[in-house]
Amino acid sequence: MNFPWLTTLLVLPLVGALVVAVLPKASTLVRPVALGTSLLTLGVGIAALTQYQIGGGSGQFQLTEVHSWIPQFGVSYALGVDGISLTMILLALVLVPICLVAAWDDVPAVGRRQHLYFALMLALTSTIVGVFAAIDVFLFYIFFEVMLVPVYFLIGIFGGSRRARAATTFLLYSLAGGLIMLVAVIGVYLAGPRGADGFLLTNLAGLDLSVEAGRWLFLGFFIAFAIKAPMWPVHTWLPLAAEQSRPATSVLLVGVLDKVGTYGMIRFCLSLFPEASQWATPVVITLALISLFWGAFMAIGSTDILRLISYTSISHFGFIVLGIFAFTTVSHTGATLYMVNHGFTTAGLFLVAGMLIVRRGSRDLRDFGGWQRVTPLITGALLISGLSALSLPGLNSFVSEFLVIVGTFQRNAWLGLIATLGVILAAVYVLVMYRKVATGPRPEGLDVPDMTGREKWVVAPIIAAFLILGFFPKPVLEVLEPAVQHTLQSVGVNDPVPAVDTANAEGSGR
Repeated sequence: MNFPWLTTLLVLPLVGALVVAVLPKASTLVRPVALGTSLLTLGVGIAALTQYQIGGGSGQFQLTEVHSWIPQFGVSYALGVDGISLTMILLALVLVPICLVAAWDDVPAVGRRQHLYFALMLALTSTIVGVFAAIDVFLFYIFFEVMLVPVYFLIGIFGGSRRARAATTFLLYSLAGGLIMLVAVIGVYLAGPRGADGFLLTNLAGLDLSVEAGRWLFLGFFIAFAIKAPMWPVHTWLPLAAEQSRPATSVLLVGVLDKVGTYGMIRFCLSLFPEASQWATPVVITLALISLFWGAFMAIGSTDILRLISYTSISHFGFIVLGIFAFTTVSHTGATLYMVNHGFTTAGLFLVAGMLIVRRGSRDLRDFGGWQRVTPLITGALLISGLSALSLPGLNSFVSEFLVIVGTFQRNAWLGLIATLGVILAAVYVLVMYRKVATGPRPEGLDVPDMTGREKWVVAPIIAAFLILGFFPKPVLEVLEPAVQHTLQSVGVNDPVPAVDTANAEGSGR
């Protein structure tokens, strides 16, 4: 019997959360147990990676576990990963221990609040693994909805002064999208082969749907994923949620959970509804470009540093969706790699911003200035994270953004040209943020410590990820590419023939 790697990844954080929750009120083991659990889960994730055959199965699912769960309704406990879902799970498993260390002092060490805070973080880890590993549509829907619970409480209990409004807005948006998707999930089952395994993705591939039915079902999934991503105009919950969350919560929310939106577009919208995906492409690309520019302009105009970072994410999600729906191998590979890189970049920005906010007691950029003379390590980490966000060559985001733009050029040169303008805007909002925080004369009377030892442990692995993925992205690309090619084959699109080849062919024919 094969070892249940994915179930282990799913259960371990839950067990850790339970242990943390039942520890005595005065226990000093809450944080060490939470961190130890996350590191153990990461270790199991790395072990699972060694069992994954890169390029094996032509992008099909591996490490699969399929058991009948509710056969009367066609629901199975079915887990499996391809290159895209595996990299997203590993991204989460790497970021969780970093977030736990960053959140070490977020709540008082005495009292039940720390038990709840760290237990929720671990429970959230479990749901993240579940949502990326589920290969049964209904099981995916369950994880999609359940993961709202820990996020709601992390924002609503441990957030800022407007946490109740932020948590409620987040929940209402997510539930609205989830309800629309539920209708589509039921529709897919009724249109499929039904039976005891009627929700298995492998049984739903190649559904014989009428054009109208396929397009309606596509919209049901796409709206839910567009809210989660988030895309303009259903993005408005994100800036408020990110602004009111603890930095560690924001990292998991924006860096990992929001990827469920773009991941869902690839896994469900494209794979189950290829005709509808191509039919909707003009509208989706238009929305992606609006997100790209609207997010960038809003970031440039923001004075709240957390809100600014959340708007940059909306802009970056525009790039990711553009790469997905440009439908070339290069753009699609770039988009999936961008999902990984954006997770690390966002982590760097939010966590460093949290260090600044703790020292200044304010999120307003107008309250900063000249901090590079006081906290050179923190502002240096902010600069490197910002350079990652603007895709400086040598840092992680450059490769993915370059691939998205080049792949989009292959499909449509004008779209590629327009997307390139987003790179310029990224440079503007990053440099504006850094200038307001770091440059200028030394603030009078400001006496705050620079980066502590614990904070160095938070930042160091993130900067290492920037450099490793920037200079050596090949291993990640090799994991992603088979899944990308399989997805594009399921949609039925081919890469456009280069114009120069067409010209040569015509010339040789004369």
